[in-house]
Amino acid sequence: MLIVEDEPSIADVLAIALRYHRFEVMTAGTVREGLALATRTRPDAALLDVMLPDGDGRALGRELRARRPDLALVFLTARDAPAEIVGALGFGDDYITKPFNIDEVVARLGAVLRRTRSADVLPERPPLRYGDLELDETAYTVHRSGHTVQLTPTEYALLRFLVRNGGRVVPKEQLLRHVWQYEHTAESTVVETYISYLRRKLEALGPPLITTRRGVGYGLAGGA
Repeated sequence: MLIVEDEPSIADVLAIALRYHRFEVMTAGTVREGLALATRTRPDAALLDVMLPDGDGRALGRELRARRPDLALVFLTARDAPAEIVGALGFGDDYITKPFNIDEVVARLGAVLRRTRSADVLPERPPLRYGDLELDETAYTVHRSGHTVQLTPTEYALLRFLVRNGGRVVPKEQLLRHVWQYEHTAESTVVETYISYLRRKLEALGPPLITTRRGVGYGLAGGA
C-alpha cells in the first residue's frame, strides 16, 4: 500500500491504521517521492492526496495506473465538488473526502481491493467476538446469534471499538476522537445518536448489549 499525503499528521494516522490491519505501508509526501517508491516496490494499492506540493495527485494516479493497470487507486482530498469526484472516478476506484473516518477509509480500501484484486491480497484477520457477537474484520460484517446485522461504516467502527474495549467503559471523548476524529467537542450528540442506532439493531436479535455509565461513556454488558 502506497500513501502519498503531504500532511504528516494525516499520513501518520493512515499508516498506523493500515499497518494495524496488516497492510504493508509506504508513505511519500510528493508526486516525485510517490513515483520513486512505486517504481521500486510495485504496490498493490495507492491512496493519493489530490493536492500535493509538486503536482496533482490525479496526474500521479494516471501515471501509476498506466504503469500498472491492476493497481487499486483511491483518492483522498478536501475537494468535494461533483465535477472533481467524477473526474477522479474516471480512472480511479474510489474518492474519499476530508475530514474522514479512519475506519471508513480502511473499509473502503478493502472493498476496492476485493473488486480489483484476488482475495490473497487482502490481509486476513481473525473474527472479533464478544458474547454472541462476532465481527469479521476482513469482510466488515457483523453477526449476532448467527444473524447478520446490517451496519453503516460508522456504526461498524463504533461497535468494533466497543468490542475491542469490552471489559471497560469507554469515555465519550475517546469515542469522538477514535471514531469521528473530533477534538474538543464534548457537547456533540453524535455518539448518543449512533449508540441509539446500534442498540436498535442489536437488540432486535438479543438482550440489551450496550451499557451506559452516565456522565462517563459506554461499554458492553459484562464490562466494568
